[in-house]
Amino acid sequence: MSRVKRPGRSRRSPVMSFLLHGTLILASLIAIGPIAWVLLSSLKPGYAIQSSELTLFRDTTLANYSYVLTGTNFPRWFLNSVIVAAFTMAIGIFFSATTGYAVSRFNFPGRRPLMMVFLVTQMFPVAILIVPIYTIMARLGLINTMPALIIAYLTIAVPFCAWMLKGYFDSIPTSLDEAAALDGCGPFATFWKVVLPLAKPAVAVTAFYTFLTAWGEVAYASAFIQTDNRFTLAYGLQQFVPQFNPQWEYLTAAAVLVTLPAGLVFFFAQKHLVSGLTAGGTKG
Repeated sequence: MSRVKRPGRSRRSPVMSFLLHGTLILASLIAIGPIAWVLLSSLKPGYAIQSSELTLFRDTTLANYSYVLTGTNFPRWFLNSVIVAAFTMAIGIFFSATTGYAVSRFNFPGRRPLMMVFLVTQMFPVAILIVPIYTIMARLGLINTMPALIIAYLTIAVPFCAWMLKGYFDSIPTSLDEAAALDGCGPFATFWKVVLPLAKPAVAVTAFYTFLTAWGEVAYASAFIQTDNRFTLAYGLQQFVPQFNPQWEYLTAAAVLVTLPAGLVFFFAQKHLVSGLTAGGTKG
């Protein structure tokens, strides 16, 4: 009996293979280059960074990190950022998940307009929203407080995350809700005990997005926060680059420290990110 030959993948020519791998290597170097430059610069003294001589290592020292951690308010800024990011993430996950589930499972007046509002809010740049939100915060007496930042960041994160979670909830069969109802679960119990555990990938994406929204944002922080002990990390880094005497060695060291928590969050959420983004982006 003769074997049926299956069509295989056409072999790539050596020239095309070289061009493909060369392009990938070039793109990787472009992506990694700035990160490597910041890391290496954080280990150099100030005169070595500003020198016209290009060297990878020169008078390597950890004094920049020591000064940032002990000679500035960096630890306080770090704590402020952790508090703001943690509350933004927790509240954002709750509001986004409950809103996405309600829009996915229930028909109520204003359902479609509500989803359109979520989309429209993503069209406005932050620069346009600062003034009205600042006016609201001022009337509420929240200027120069962390709740002002948390509320402002939620206005950015919740609409996008609610839309994404709605798409993911649409991919979960409604028969599970019906079975839970037969077992005596109410709507919230069904959401909390049955549906939400199945939506862990989308919840991980929501947690990652809301965390990064609060962790690296500068515009709202610079508008709402006025005293040094209330600065967040992203805004506090500006103190290292005054107009006439930028301290690049301290800025790069602080930038490396700022990226570590975001990297840890990404490390723990990465296995859910792809499935959460693809399902939330293609359903609904």
